[in-house]
Amino acid sequence: MAMSNTPGPTTGVWAELTAHATRLAAVPVRELFERDPKRFERFSREQAGLLLDFSRQRWDEIVLAKLLQLADAVGLRARIDAMWRGEHINTTEDRAVLHVALRQPPGAAIGGADIEKTVMTERTRMLSFAQGVRSGTIRSSTQAPFRLVVNIGIGGSDLGPAMAVQALRAYTSGAPRCEFVSNIDGCHLAEVLESADPQTTLFIVSSKTFTTLETRTNANSARAWLSAKLGEKAVPLHFAAVSVNTPAMDKFGVHPQYRFQMWDWVGGRYSVWSSIGVSLAIAIGAQNFVDFLGGGHEMDEHFRTTPWQENLPALLGLAAVWNINFMNLPTLAVLPYDDSLRRFSAYLQQLEMESNGKSVMLDGKPVQCQTSAVIWGEPGNNAQHSFFQLLHQGSARAALDFLLPVRSSCGNQAQQNLAIASCFAQAEALANGQFAEVVRADLERQNLPPAQLEALIPHKVDPGSRPSTIVMFRQTDPATLGRLIALYEHAVLTQSVVWGIDAFDQWGVELGKKLCEQLAPAVEDPDGGHPAPAAVMKLLATVEKWRR
Repeated sequence: MAMSNTPGPTTGVWAELTAHATRLAAVPVRELFERDPKRFERFSREQAGLLLDFSRQRWDEIVLAKLLQLADAVGLRARIDAMWRGEHINTTEDRAVLHVALRQPPGAAIGGADIEKTVMTERTRMLSFAQGVRSGTIRSSTQAPFRLVVNIGIGGSDLGPAMAVQALRAYTSGAPRCEFVSNIDGCHLAEVLESADPQTTLFIVSSKTFTTLETRTNANSARAWLSAKLGEKAVPLHFAAVSVNTPAMDKFGVHPQYRFQMWDWVGGRYSVWSSIGVSLAIAIGAQNFVDFLGGGHEMDEHFRTTPWQENLPALLGLAAVWNINFMNLPTLAVLPYDDSLRRFSAYLQQLEMESNGKSVMLDGKPVQCQTSAVIWGEPGNNAQHSFFQLLHQGSARAALDFLLPVRSSCGNQAQQNLAIASCFAQAEALANGQFAEVVRADLERQNLPPAQLEALIPHKVDPGSRPSTIVMFRQTDPATLGRLIALYEHAVLTQSVVWGIDAFDQWGVELGKKLCEQLAPAVEDPDGGHPAPAAVMKLLATVEKWRR
């Protein structure tokens, strides 16, 4: 497949950036602040309801200018415009990439008039259903209002809505409780059903094909539970679905009016804006869901129209390229200082690593540099008491994104103020570190014996210069969550264009799925003569022995 632009490592500016990385590797971040008292003003941007502070990145104005040149050299603007026009930029699957169309307002015509009409029609149907479930006008087989909604999906059909419902818990008053079941082992489903009342439980099966192994398995178990409690005739009034497989939904017994569409121009990890978000719409209500879409669209327009110098997603993506490819930082710790965002790093793991975890470029040739960071993280203060020791003094190094709402998500501003102080303190400590002379002076004030003092100094030195970005916003509300998700979606696109890869396929996960389908019969019946690799057959002998 032809590439319209050469990827980053083949551009002239790449070699220049490599030279600047060597120069800056010898300059501590603390010294960069000392050289430039206006560093915060030069390297922070407030746009679209967010403030991004890049001042603790290990870069300077020269590097930033070169990174902006890189965006032009790889044709980022052309790729953005092509995406908005609905061109098939997912080249390996020959598909358009139009998650931006899902959050468009009426009249925007993103993807064309037909796509807009399709999106608006389905959005109206989905929100009407969600509001009916939320208000109790849509009822169960016993005419009871639903009190529990169980979303059964996995990957993009689970991580996005599950993260968003948790993040927006403050907006769920009066709604049914929403649970999200994904794992195939059945334990979470059993836990949810243990206290569930079948008369007030609605299941939503989220699977484009209705054949995904994990989702199909959990859905069949849920169906068996419900029919055992209420009878087969009750099934349709307790099952909705987001799928395109009409025959499978017919066979399963999904209510004909409780079915919602997906389209091949939306990847699973970009689908929370679609009917995959029906559980989110039930949880927060139709207007809040529209506000969520509006926040995403606001970030879309910012990304599409704003020069690189002020463009938040482009800058975030270019900072990632700088850290991964030039600062040799292969991981990114995502640290929300708001417990309601505790699933955000897990959501980003799929968004970033499934999108950009590639080893070949658009033309099928091997990549010429590392692609994608390994994403990990936990809520900030919890993380401070677990893995921050590694971030401060460990030999393994990472870049960091701090996510920081100013206003409390639970009405406890006094404690959120402590979270804000903790975030700022960690960002400063990780950037500036603590040098030997400071440690020595502190220990001398404690009147320690000289031998003990000298022995302690190397253990208390903190090298600093751990690069971080602070993403700050007023509060975690529907519109802001929409902006945050779209911010990272477009940062992922930015990185993919620099590296010359397809961010919208995921062929690597298909092999394991195929092998699982082949091995499942052998695991179920080891003596049945089902084919399996020799190494697996040895393991199956122990499985069979221990399963008895």
